[in-house]
Amino acid sequence: MAEVIGLIAGGGQFPFLVARAGRAAGAAVVAVGFAGNTDPALAAETASYVELHLGQVSRLLRTFKDQGATRVVFAGTINKPRAMDLRPDWLAAKLLLRLAGKGDDAILRTLAGELERQGLHLSSALELLPGMATPEGPLTAKPPRASDLDDLRLAWPMAKALGRMDIGQSLLIRSGVVGAVEGPEGTDAAIARAGELVGKGCVLCKVFKPGQDARIDLPAAGPGTVRAMAAVGGSCIGIEAGRSVFFDLEESVALAERHGIRLVGLSAQYLGLPPEAGA
Repeated sequence: MAEVIGLIAGGGQFPFLVARAGRAAGAAVVAVGFAGNTDPALAAETASYVELHLGQVSRLLRTFKDQGATRVVFAGTINKPRAMDLRPDWLAAKLLLRLAGKGDDAILRTLAGELERQGLHLSSALELLPGMATPEGPLTAKPPRASDLDDLRLAWPMAKALGRMDIGQSLLIRSGVVGAVEGPEGTDAAIARAGELVGKGCVLCKVFKPGQDARIDLPAAGPGTVRAMAAVGGSCIGIEAGRSVFFDLEESVALAERHGIRLVGLSAQYLGLPPEAGA
């Protein structure tokens, strides 16, 4: 009997890639999407597709159990401002009441804990798509400039500190001056704001948040990130290697090289920082 994988699908292409990878591995993929976030065309890529409102946790669990899912994979983005308008059912309300903070990590960890309590095993999307993990080191033909590396070394511990507070994954900096910190608006909007505040030459540092659960939320970049940086005259995109997803890497590299933007997969070791800086 084929394995049944439950897919919690947000927006973007990632849920489609996960669904195809699951099918290629011989599994049946049953997906739950969310109104206003998930592309309903995902239904054509899965054995079943149910669209819910954010906060319908009881129905999400019931859907996966009825379909015989044994493990669950999270993939795709959830529009953060809309997430603030979720419609919690009785179980979601019960879980939310346990939380002191309502940041992304706290909510997702609580949901993950409930899924596991109900007997559903959580897997990282990278288990199905290991080739999408960001490689370490320069990704473009030209490595980061010395000034880019100086900014990345300064930005890395700042971004990690922001991550510990469950604020965001990204920080933009230029010549030692922080231009923007990512909040609920997302990376592209933070890039645009940095372009207005510090001008051309800014560097993006995007990291895996300390304490983040790699099974349910991974930093990501792709051609859209490169285009956003190109629009503000950005200099370099650094994203944590191994613990992030890079979509359409070949296309992203070609686009970055066309605009003179350096791409690099980061680690504390690559930046010459102490190992504990990567935690």
